[in-house]
Amino acid sequence: MSVKKLTSEQFEIARKEEGLILLDFYADWCGPCRMVAPVVEEVAQLRGDVLVGKINVDDEEALAREFGIVSIPTLIVLKNGKIHKQAVGVRSKEQILELLES
Repeated sequence: MSVKKLTSEQFEIARKEEGLILLDFYADWCGPCRMVAPVVEEVAQLRGDVLVGKINVDDEEALAREFGIVSIPTLIVLKNGKIHKQAVGVRSKEQILELLES
């Protein structure tokens, strides 16, 4: 599965789904965000059972506020619509995959 750029409306639909969702909160101007982007894409390819969405904090300020994003990149794992785990900063593929484990 590929990474999907999510708007607020698309996120509200996705949030109602069962299972895991990996959210990557980022900004286009953020260097560390650009570093983690290909890793998140690779994780999306490896874990086809997980919806992987990117949320641009500049475009979706309300979502960033809802999740309390104060630093980017921030990765949040939702399990059945609720925050399960989160991590701030650049993470390796192995670390991101570990976030997706129960």
